[in-house]
Amino acid sequence: MPGSRHTPYGFWYRLAAAIAKPVLFVLVRHRWRGQEHIPAEGGFITAVNHISYFDPLTYGHFQYDSGRPPRLLAKASLFGIPFVGRVLRRTAQIPVHRGTADAALALREAVEAVRKGECVAIYPEGTVTRDPGLWPMTAKTGAARIALMTGAPVIPVAQWGAHRIMPPYARGGRGDRRVRLVPRQRVQVVAGPPVDLSRHQGVPLTPEVLKEATEDIMSAITALLAEIRDEPPPVARAAVRRAVRDVTQ
Repeated sequence: MPGSRHTPYGFWYRLAAAIAKPVLFVLVRHRWRGQEHIPAEGGFITAVNHISYFDPLTYGHFQYDSGRPPRLLAKASLFGIPFVGRVLRRTAQIPVHRGTADAALALREAVEAVRKGECVAIYPEGTVTRDPGLWPMTAKTGAARIALMTGAPVIPVAQWGAHRIMPPYARGGRGDRRVRLVPRQRVQVVAGPPVDLSRHQGVPLTPEVLKEATEDIMSAITALLAEIRDEPPPVARAAVRRAVRDVTQ
């Protein structure tokens, strides 16, 4: 239950919350569910679907309210933005240096954080989904690798609604890309029980094992999202990186 747990938030986390939460309360009618699945102690991974550049704020609000501060794997370029980068560094978020010799550093830092008993939050797809219906795409294997290396639970998290505030990859003119501040939008974030990865544990981490474990994680996220949206997901998971239509339902 939010507020019932120890909340180890330092100055910079509290500052970020003090700035972001009033804005979010104005823009968002939020509905959080499943916070009982967030472990009260010990290291764990949250695996989250990604539908908008706005949804790190709504997911962050959900996770903040759970009492377990997340360390989010985020693009290294964000750490170069004035003030934003300083907040990311001071709250110990983990930079991901894609396509460089330092790319493996994020994985090592994430594994170390989980082993220290922290929460590491991952967008397994690595980018905002490009699926035409904003369903989860095929994913990278980082979340599965960290889970199987550490034995820590993976908590699937699905969210829906942030795309109505900031549409992803919208086609057409500049008007299609505008941030929609009104009317106040409903955003749902739901956490589920830990993904059962037991069949993958105690075996070599081959590409096939990591691929299967990753699909187990993405299937759990997709099932939660289907429940939120009250509609069936597509039979095949999108892998083609193409622009999507503006989904606002």
